[in-house]
Amino acid sequence: MGELRELAASFVVPGPAGVAIRDRLRVSDEDAAVLTEVGVYLGSLAAGDLAERSRQGPAHDAAGWAVRKRELTGKSSARWAGSITKASHDQWALARRGQGAHMAWLRGQIASIEARLARPLGAKADKRAGLARGYATRGEWHAKSRRLQTLKGRLAVVEADRAAGRVRVVRGGKRLANARHHLDAAGLDERAWRRRWRAERMFLSADGESGKRFGNETIRVTDTGQVSLKLPAPLADLANAPNGRYVLDSAVVFKHRGQEWLDRINVNRAVAYRIHHDPVRGRWYVTASWQRAAAPVLSLQAALARGVVGVDMNDDHLAAWHLDVHGNPVGEPQRFFYDLTGTAQHRDAQIRHALTRLLHHARRCGAAAIAIEDLDFSDDTSREKHGRNKRFRRLISRFPTAKLRARLVSMSAEQDIAVVAVDPAYTSRWGAQHWQKPLTTPARRISRHDAASIAIGRRALGHPIRRRTTPPPPHQSDGAGHRTVQARPEIRRREETRPHVPGPRTGCAPPGRGAKAGDQGAQHRSGHPAEHGFWQQDSLPLSL
Repeated sequence: MGELRELAASFVVPGPAGVAIRDRLRVSDEDAAVLTEVGVYLGSLAAGDLAERSRQGPAHDAAGWAVRKRELTGKSSARWAGSITKASHDQWALARRGQGAHMAWLRGQIASIEARLARPLGAKADKRAGLARGYATRGEWHAKSRRLQTLKGRLAVVEADRAAGRVRVVRGGKRLANARHHLDAAGLDERAWRRRWRAERMFLSADGESGKRFGNETIRVTDTGQVSLKLPAPLADLANAPNGRYVLDSAVVFKHRGQEWLDRINVNRAVAYRIHHDPVRGRWYVTASWQRAAAPVLSLQAALARGVVGVDMNDDHLAAWHLDVHGNPVGEPQRFFYDLTGTAQHRDAQIRHALTRLLHHARRCGAAAIAIEDLDFSDDTSREKHGRNKRFRRLISRFPTAKLRARLVSMSAEQDIAVVAVDPAYTSRWGAQHWQKPLTTPARRISRHDAASIAIGRRALGHPIRRRTTPPPPHQSDGAGHRTVQARPEIRRREETRPHVPGPRTGCAPPGRGAKAGDQGAQHRSGHPAEHGFWQQDSLPLSL
């Protein structure tokens, strides 16, 4: 037991803090031209403001923010300036956090390679002594020593940027910017790339304001679905409505959460909007988002009062099994498959469909909680962690842990189902060891993942994964304590004999017959005078 790490306590995952819904804008050619011109103009202002924010670095303060906003107000409006400066600040902060995470990853890789380089070739790992395994061949050792110098060079550059307060941000995305130099590999021509680049760099986002008409003064969506936006001052000649506004011909109908959205705008509560263009499909979309009141998180005991559905996440399916409050599997195992190949939209739809079926299964079972592993594979995809097992490294790399976890939390909150996160240590190994073989029958084949779902559910419920405790070694009886983990010491009549079931028995004498039919001492072993010993507990009297 000295090699096992300490298990983290299970906890109920908090629900989502915001909501975002999207609908298509079926704009005319004139509306598309106006939206493009406004988005490109505001995007140029956002690019300049992001450059100014990056030059200020960590020394940025409220006074600097006010100066940037005043400069943009004359070129657009006060509300557009507020949205642009806030977006620039958030993007810089995100890049700063990513820079810190990348620096920590580089340090971890350097430490891992140095530890393995210090070991002899072919040396095995020693977890007790904290020693890593050595590299297999001299060639691999030499290649890793060269990679070590490369990583140290990268770390020096990142540390210098960190100390100087520099971040590297690309409006429109670094991947799309690099694709400009590799158009053939990206499957694009220069004209198609330009369309995508312009669409990604447009800025048509407005923060909501509570108390204003329909919750947003800059991009306004009425209760009838009419969309209008406040034009920047230099483009006021494009207005087709009073007060420098432009009204689109198309209307918006939010089918998902439409009633919740209507309830907010009818009382003028803040709703943020973002209009964006998909050049591949040639479509325009509008996204509405708002914050939700933080719902109180249920206690772990209340969430598990009606049992739990243990879920084992895999790269191609979810393995689920319903467990009652005592940790016993109920019914049959369930598997919800999904396909993670293809486009991002296809993968996202597959995950949503699998989670929808999982939540419907939990509601049919009557469980109020779903137990999942608290997985994080961000640091486990390197070769230093899994050696030459390229197939397993690729499996972890494509495993949608963050997206699946975020989707499950948001979707389960709508179904009033709690999500309990448990420590993932040893669930697959112990589940297969203690549950896979006993539950396998000629008519039902249990996989390792099904057994792992039982282990996850039992850990969430607070039960050990083992089915029974080991009997006392000296005499294999109940003198040193009760054997089963389900029946606790305070349970009455836990040591009594099983109730008598009338009817014929196969392979034995019928009830009431046989050589010892009238010998009651032989029927109840705990009261048998010849077999009673000090190490055996008597049955509890019925008067209790």
